[in-house]
Amino acid sequence: MTLIAEGHVFDPTILREYDIRGVVGETLHEADACAIGRSFAAVLAEKGGRRVAVGRDGRLSSPALEAALVAGLAESSVDVLRIGVGPTPMLYFATNTLDVAGGLMVTGSHNPPTHNGFKMVLGQKSFFGPDIQRLGRIAAAGQFPSGKGSIDEKPVLAAYVARLAADYRGQRALSVAWDAGNGATGEALQRLVKALPGRHLLLNETIDGRFPVHHPDPTEPKNLVQLQHAVLSEKCDLGIAFDGDGDRIGVVDGKGRILWGDQLMILLAGEIIAKQPGATIIADVKASQTLFDEIARMGGTPMMWKTGHSLIKAKMAEIGAPLAGEMSGHIFYADGYYGYDDALYAAVRLLNIVSRDAESLAALRDRMPRVVNTPELRFPCAEERKFKVVEEVRARLRAANADVAAIDGVRVKTADGWWLLRASNTQDVLVARAEGRNAAALARLKASLADQLKASGIAPPAEF
Repeated sequence: MTLIAEGHVFDPTILREYDIRGVVGETLHEADACAIGRSFAAVLAEKGGRRVAVGRDGRLSSPALEAALVAGLAESSVDVLRIGVGPTPMLYFATNTLDVAGGLMVTGSHNPPTHNGFKMVLGQKSFFGPDIQRLGRIAAAGQFPSGKGSIDEKPVLAAYVARLAADYRGQRALSVAWDAGNGATGEALQRLVKALPGRHLLLNETIDGRFPVHHPDPTEPKNLVQLQHAVLSEKCDLGIAFDGDGDRIGVVDGKGRILWGDQLMILLAGEIIAKQPGATIIADVKASQTLFDEIARMGGTPMMWKTGHSLIKAKMAEIGAPLAGEMSGHIFYADGYYGYDDALYAAVRLLNIVSRDAESLAALRDRMPRVVNTPELRFPCAEERKFKVVEEVRARLRAANADVAAIDGVRVKTADGWWLLRASNTQDVLVARAEGRNAAALARLKASLADQLKASGIAPPAEF
C-alpha cells in the first residue's frame, strides 16, 4: 500500500456532521481511509495520546478500508488495537474498557451496501462537527505525524457480549424474535441470546454486507415486515430489530405493532424515574409531546434536545442525565452503563422491563396516551438550500408571534398539537413531523406546514 506523503483532499460531501460517509469507489476510497488515519493521528498527538482501537462492520468494502485506516494510523506513530468485526457500540465499549485514547469504526451504518464510512471517538467522547471538518484541513495541509506505530489484534466481542448479558435481570422467560438485518450485530446477537433465558428466534443473523433480505434500518416500517410476521406466526412476546451497525433499535409488540422510539422511551424512562425520582430524561425534537408529558407525570424532568447521536451524548455527559433517546431508535444509557447508544444493551434493558411486568408489551403499549401523528417524513432539498428554508420558516413564524421552539429547526406548538421542520445534518433532505389531538387537528397542522414550505418554494411531501 502506498501511504500519503503529501496533502490529501477529501470529496467535500463525505465530511458529515456526525461521521465521515461516502459511496465507495466514487466519493470514498482507500486513500481517504489512510488520510483519515494520519489526520486523526495528528489530533491524537495534540492530546498526548498514542493508542487507539479500530473496528469494522460487515460490509464488503470494510476490510480494505480498515486496512488502509490502520496503515495510516500506524504510519503516524499510533499504536493500533484491531478489535475485529462487530457493531459500532462494541467499538465504544472498547474505548471505555481498554487502555486507549480513542477509537475509529469503519461502518456505513444503515446506509446502502455501496456506502461506507467512519465513526470516531476521542477520549471517550464523540468526535463530530468541527472536529471532522478539521480532519479535512489537516489532510489538505499534509500535517501528519511521522513514526512507526504498532498493530496488534485485540478481539473484544466476547467481553462485550458478557457485559451486555451481565445486566439482564428478567423475572420470567420471554419468547423473542430478533432481526439483525444481516448487519454487524449478527455474531454478538447469536452469543447474547445463548446467555438469556426464554425462546429466541433469530432472523438474518448472518453478517452479510449485501443485506440480501431487506435494508437494515428499523425506522422504515417496510424493513420490519418480516419481523412482524415472525412475531405473529411464532406467537412471540415481542420482536427486536437492529440497524446496520447496531446503534439503533426497532421494536414490535406481540400483536405485531411497531413501537416508535418515543413510545419505547416511555417504558424505559419509567424504570429510571422509579429509581431516580426527578431524573432528567432527554429526547430529541422529533419525539411526541406525550413522551415529555409522561416523563413529567411519572416524576421525571423532561428535556427536549437537538437530534443527532453525538449531540445527545454530549448533552447527557454535560448534565449527567441517566437516559436519552431519539425517534430514530438511538437509545443512550448512562444508568449502569457508559452513556452511549447501544441497541443490544437497550434490548436487554427492555427485556428486563417486560419480563418483570405482569402485563404484556402489547398491553403496556395500549395504556400509552393516544395521539394522531405522522411518521418522520424526509423529502429532498438541496444541500445549499435546506438550512436556509428552515431559517425562512422560522423568521415568518416569529413575525407572526407563533409559539416556536428553535432548539433544532422549528417546532411549532398550537392548540391543535405541534409540527416540526428541520434540516438533516447527514443528507440533502428536510425532515418533517406533525402530531395532533385528533385527525382534524392533524390535518390543520399538516396544512400549516405545507403552506410554510410553499412560501419558501418547496413542494410539500405527498403526505402533507
